Amino acid sequence: DQIVGEVGAAIADLRQIAAGVRPARLDDGLAAALRDLARSSPIPVDVEVPVGRVAASIEAAAYFVACEALTNAVKHAAASKVAVRAVRENGTLLVSVSDDGVGGAVVRRGSGLAGLQDRVAAHGGTLSVTSARDGGTRVEVAIPCDS
Repeated sequence: DQIVGEVGAAIADLRQIAAGVRPARLDDGLAAALRDLARSSPIPVDVEVPVGRVAASIEAAAYFVACEALTNAVKHAAASKVAVRAVRENGTLLVSVSDDGVGGAVVRRGSGLAGLQDRVAAHGGTLSVTSARDGGTRVEVAIPCDS
């Protein structure tokens, strides 16, 4: 019941973002929001994020990526752990979410990953997915931001 509730809360956050509403979890910044997301996950999530802030819309896009990737790891990949990393480098926010699940994720029209790709592209960024069968999945995002 607890896991279902936590996944439900994460999905509610995703719906807020998809509707264009900034989730309350981001009030204290991306780092705090990602750590909070990790605490509510039913599987262990290692988080390494910067303390500094970037534009609110970029924080929201990065958070949305992390939420969707974590949801996919729990729901589809049978992952036992996830690692979330974010760093600002040369005017770009780099975010990666890696899991040790079954792999095989594909960006296809109408999927959550395609939606992420569109959201990141709207900020002038890129999203790539590496997901070999039995090799886990890695979602990587690069979004331009002020340095």
